[in-house]
Amino acid sequence: MKLRKYFSLTRAGIIESLQFRLATVVMIFGNLLYLIVVYFLWKAIFASSGTDMVNGMTFSDTLIYLVLATALFNFMEMYTVWEIGRNIQSGKIVLDLLKPMEYRRYLFWSYSGTFVTQFFFTFLPTFIVVAIVTHGAITFGFNLVFFVISVIMAVAINYSIDFLVGTICLYTESIWGINIMKQVIVLLLSGATIPIAFFPEPLKTIVYYLPFQSIYNAPLTLLLDGNSKPDTTLITLGTQLIWCVVMLVLSKLFWKISLRQITVNGG
Repeated sequence: MKLRKYFSLTRAGIIESLQFRLATVVMIFGNLLYLIVVYFLWKAIFASSGTDMVNGMTFSDTLIYLVLATALFNFMEMYTVWEIGRNIQSGKIVLDLLKPMEYRRYLFWSYSGTFVTQFFFTFLPTFIVVAIVTHGAITFGFNLVFFVISVIMAVAINYSIDFLVGTICLYTESIWGINIMKQVIVLLLSGATIPIAFFPEPLKTIVYYLPFQSIYNAPLTLLLDGNSKPDTTLITLGTQLIWCVVMLVLSKLFWKISLRQITVNGG
């Protein structure tokens, strides 16, 4: 019965997403321009390095990683922070809190329909094209199973971070600057813009102890490394699981404490 309630929100989200097809086209076009810039930027970097391999990655490896990271970002991005900020500023948050479903769950499942549409419209086509064009660079085996498990945990971590940052709006009543700073930090330290392999050694070590690399780097590493050792896979998935629990507890606790500070200016 509970699942039916959640799936009804997913269905509504799918219908809503399909109503804005032009936005999807614009997003795809924007991503193509971004990937063109990425291609020529990294081509210049490898050309100036004087070697075919930099920090254990070839130009082809780097490009595949960044293309899939972009597709994964489009699939996982939920704009939760903006939604929470708008709801607080408009006063709609009060009505959402009165719903018979916990606000955190309601917000997640409201956006779950976007996951479905973005998966079929952005990530899956990109994955298929990369797999065909690269002629076997992506291994099809148990790594796909580990990748799916990793992506599920990455979504949970990413959502918890977004929800925690969005909660700050209860104090600031404005979220724009904080969210921009969050996006920069997450995209940089998660490996979505620059593969973590290219980070200098002290920073690379620190990043692996942070939750951000579990969002993009961990799933992509499991996907692209078809010959990953079992202990490496377990460490990667185990680290993600720990951060899932930690970020879930932190975001829920911070939300519970912050609700006492709520003020409504609109509605």
